[in-house]
Amino acid sequence: MRIWAIVPMKPFQRAKSRLATLLTPEQREALAEKFYRHTLETLRQVKELAGVLVISRDAGVLAIAREYRAYTVHESGQPELNAALMRASQVVGAQGADGVIILPADLPLLTPEDVRTMLDMGRYHQMIVIAPDRQREGTNALLLIPPNVIRVSYGVGSFERHQQLALEVGATIDIYHSERMSLDVDLPADLELYYQIEADSAAPEAAAGK
Repeated sequence: MRIWAIVPMKPFQRAKSRLATLLTPEQREALAEKFYRHTLETLRQVKELAGVLVISRDAGVLAIAREYRAYTVHESGQPELNAALMRASQVVGAQGADGVIILPADLPLLTPEDVRTMLDMGRYHQMIVIAPDRQREGTNALLLIPPNVIRVSYGVGSFERHQQLALEVGATIDIYHSERMSLDVDLPADLELYYQIEADSAAPEAAAGK
């Protein structure tokens, strides 16, 4: 099957506003760009994808996407995530996509193996695969086969809501449980956990270098 990845991205200066108690505006912008580039580099390594599409209203964000050979769509009108994702799905559907995997750009532990695992789970011609967040409330990754199998509904409680939408149309549902994919950095507690994981992973490397 031809599966496309879709990455929605806010302008860097508007990203990570809930980290304002810990980071300056410049630090938040730098962190958002770091995570965004990590997402694009990870997806570039997944050769099983038919393509990667980034949708954003920010020209700088789209320019970076093209550095990673991603396709781009400039978002217009009122900023609304679900509407933007439906538009992006229509674009790749016109390119012959059999399905899409929607990924936010704030999963700092995302690996190519995570993406491949979700693609492999897409066994049926009408199904969704969801990777939930740590609280099992939000949707951190969403595989849709076909791209319009449900109308996406991100926001509070989207993990349960996406499952309900799939049940209503008779689609198969599978859940991908991944500690790496479950960490999305939105809140101060998420950032502190990310820093701790980074420090823990760096410690053995530092010891080996002595």
